[in-house]
Amino acid sequence: MNELTQLADRFLKACLAREIMAATAESCTGGMIVAHLTDIAGSSAVVDRGFVTYSNEAKTDMLGVKAATLEAFGAVSSETALEMAAGALVHSRAGITLAVTGIAGPDGGSAEKPVGLVWFGLALKGRETVSEHRIFDNRGRDFIRRETVRHALEMGLKALAA
Repeated sequence: MNELTQLADRFLKACLAREIMAATAESCTGGMIVAHLTDIAGSSAVVDRGFVTYSNEAKTDMLGVKAATLEAFGAVSSETALEMAAGALVHSRAGITLAVTGIAGPDGGSAEKPVGLVWFGLALKGRETVSEHRIFDNRGRDFIRRETVRHALEMGLKALAA
């Protein structure tokens, strides 16, 4: 079992222990987080759904991210990650949601928002929705996306342990 599979398994077990469902809202990972979760037998007891919201329109249509937020802050921002996580909670049966939006490259980066910048959002029922960001080394698109999956699952585990 590789490290990401182990993290996914631990996250599923933590959700099961708390008796809550999970959902994801993914942009730069294109569904990789929910794929890692659903690769594990029995995950249907915990995983409600995964929203793949690659375009701004999908973020708005599926998650309720405000067009004004996207215009003012961009898709790769704390504000968008927060709205993605909160929207996934509202539009699912989940008690916890993991949201990611970032620049996986190889193109699309800027001085302000470099390739490797990823914003994470986490919503847990009964708690304030939180966001954080990481700037991963630009070691290629696959590396950035894998590290994004890793960090999102770790963030979820930390929230469930608190």
